Amino acid sequence: MFELVQELCNINSGTYNLAGLEHVKRRLVEEFSILEGITNELEIEPQQKINDRGEAIEQPLGQLIHLTKHDDAALKIMLCIHMDTVYSADHPFQECKMLENGNLNGPGVADAKSGLVVMLAALRALERSPLAGNIGWEVIINPDEELGSPGSARFIKSRATHCDWGLLFEPAFSDGTLVSWRKGTGNFTFVIRGRAAHSGREFEKGRNAIVALSRLMNQIDQLNINSEVTLNVGRISGGGPLNIVPDLAIGRVNVRVKTLEQKSEIEAELTRLTDSANRADGISVEMSGGFTSPPKTLDERASALQSRIEQCAAVLGQKISWCGTGGASDGNKFAAAGLANIDTLGPQGGNIHSRQEYLILESLVPCAKRAALILLSFAAENNGK
Repeated sequence: MFELVQELCNINSGTYNLAGLEHVKRRLVEEFSILEGITNELEIEPQQKINDRGEAIEQPLGQLIHLTKHDDAALKIMLCIHMDTVYSADHPFQECKMLENGNLNGPGVADAKSGLVVMLAALRALERSPLAGNIGWEVIINPDEELGSPGSARFIKSRATHCDWGLLFEPAFSDGTLVSWRKGTGNFTFVIRGRAAHSGREFEKGRNAIVALSRLMNQIDQLNINSEVTLNVGRISGGGPLNIVPDLAIGRVNVRVKTLEQKSEIEAELTRLTDSANRADGISVEMSGGFTSPPKTLDERASALQSRIEQCAAVLGQKISWCGTGGASDGNKFAAAGLANIDTLGPQGGNIHSRQEYLILESLVPCAKRAALILLSFAAENNGK
């Protein structure tokens, strides 16, 4: 397991590195072939985005891997995790190294290439057991989760209805805590257009898009009134030569909410602020984007799946603790489509999305055992047809 994690992490698969994603995809198809399922490599929709010139463009994305087996079984389990990372092909963080404390440092070691390896190990254990065939399973390995899965979201939604339970392999927290509920998240882009003018000769004729954007971004920041709802002004761009009144500015905002009611309230507030900014003389504002993942709440079926996981962990001498988080995952999308799931069944690690990202190597085998036992517990309760 360690060797495969290290191999996968030494192949850059930043979300926009299509060649790297193709390399990782080929290796995963090869490794998962031992399961003898039906494998499909699928094109997904391009990402719709706004560039720094305020133009709508399409960004190509990598291919998705979809595997199925025992499709005629009465009970079906969805297993999912992504192969992309946040580290681009030109990022300085490219290779794994061992740390003095025995942990593995590297790009994607926790989020989430070790999750891929744990998922494979669990399925291998299931397929080697006498209970193989008592349950059907599907695997989705997508290439765009770090963007909010814009290209694979439709496919995820379409497959959620074919399964009864979902197991996702995002990393557990460093102390082994698993996630119970997640905030919803959305990304919004604001394109502001003003009027260019010479900053010395005809300054009064200009309408400064950067100033208008600054006012709007400050108003959006003031919506941060409690910890349940957060709005992060994450990026702004615009302007050019300093002797020109800028006529274009773009602001990008990430939003997190805990409830569907908060989601509706924030959408209404952002629309109101956009409409207000549009009333300024010589200024136009266009808002695009939206919520990519609705909040994931702890409902009755998710609670039942938690109990099953706790029981399986207890058999192995593991104690499970739970917490909520502001981070979103594909588990949000599966839950919104009606599939109860737990989405932190990967190994323990920390400092994800940074050059200090690490994997606690000694958690690989216990996590794989637990995931295998969860699958076997379902298989033991079903005769398969």
